[in-house]
Amino acid sequence: MSDYFGSDTFKLGFGLMRLPRLEDGSTDIEQIKQMVDRFLEAGGTYFDTAYVYGNDGDSETAVKEALIKRHPRDHYTIATKLNALLQAHDEDSAKAQFYTSLERTGAGYFDYYLLHALQAQSIHLYEDYRLWDFVKEQKEKGLIRHLGFSFHATPELLDQVLTAHPDVDFVQLQINYADWNNPNVQSRRCYEVARKHNKSIVVMEPVKGGGLANPNPSVQKILKDAAPDLSFASWAIRYVASMDGILTVLSGMSNLSQMEDNLSYMEHFQPLSEAEQAVIQKAQAALADGNEIACTSCHYCTKGCPMNIAIPEIFASLNEYRRYHNRIHFPRNYAIATSNGGSASDCIQCGQCEGACPQHLSIIRYLKDVTAELDTLR
Repeated sequence: MSDYFGSDTFKLGFGLMRLPRLEDGSTDIEQIKQMVDRFLEAGGTYFDTAYVYGNDGDSETAVKEALIKRHPRDHYTIATKLNALLQAHDEDSAKAQFYTSLERTGAGYFDYYLLHALQAQSIHLYEDYRLWDFVKEQKEKGLIRHLGFSFHATPELLDQVLTAHPDVDFVQLQINYADWNNPNVQSRRCYEVARKHNKSIVVMEPVKGGGLANPNPSVQKILKDAAPDLSFASWAIRYVASMDGILTVLSGMSNLSQMEDNLSYMEHFQPLSEAEQAVIQKAQAALADGNEIACTSCHYCTKGCPMNIAIPEIFASLNEYRRYHNRIHFPRNYAIATSNGGSASDCIQCGQCEGACPQHLSIIRYLKDVTAELDTLR
């Protein structure tokens, strides 16, 4: 197999992690159908979901209702994932995720199947539960076409995994211009390791959980001065799509307007020019001067929180305050974030959240920072 087996022209993938929802919290299937149809019409084919995405697997169910029931199976590709850390407690329950995903999606087979969110705290589970052998068996049966894994750890560990499992077809990495040289994420070095092993790369978090779609004012000025008509998200997605060896760039589109914006520059993709690369370098320098919490709102931290603390929403309220210094909005947004759960000061420092965080954030310390900054406003 060559090191690249995707589309050479259409590099946008439809990430189904952050779906549009109705007021009652259920997925907005009708809007998802419109988004699916528009994506396919533009030439998109790659749809990405996971066993743990959404509420009780409703991301995979949405794939079935909006895509698989309505379009010929050979017109698109499906990617989903098996997570040994979340919603699994032994080998049987972990392996059962594969069969549940087949049932939920009705896909028949998976074009891309990933062992999900490998990191230092969880990687042993994939060995303990014999999941590497399991997924290779499913590939031999034809139920998996391309096998890979998503990764949130050091480049040294990535090198070890790819050396131990050279037969994987691709790897999914967090790459964006904010994390390219971030010492916690090390996007650049992980990218280099994957390319050294001749692996194609699926990019996740190109807009860093939406943070680069609404960056701090100094970054906004840099990008707007360079190209007033381009969205902030377009810079982030084109940045990673311009790299060699990219199979697809996943964008977690939450509504039709986001879909249209993404398609406006990815349907007929043009790599960043040298001048545009220089603009990104200026934006990276401006980001390095910021003090925002690098949370992507994946919510892995909240699934096992004993105090039911809405950590991503709390961090978002602090980030907005640090970005815009609005002394009225911060307490209001914090109150909304904590209206259905624990407050930042309720943290019992059990560490469950930090063990699950793909960004390796010091969540316990940041929750204390939230409380301290609120106290200064009282």
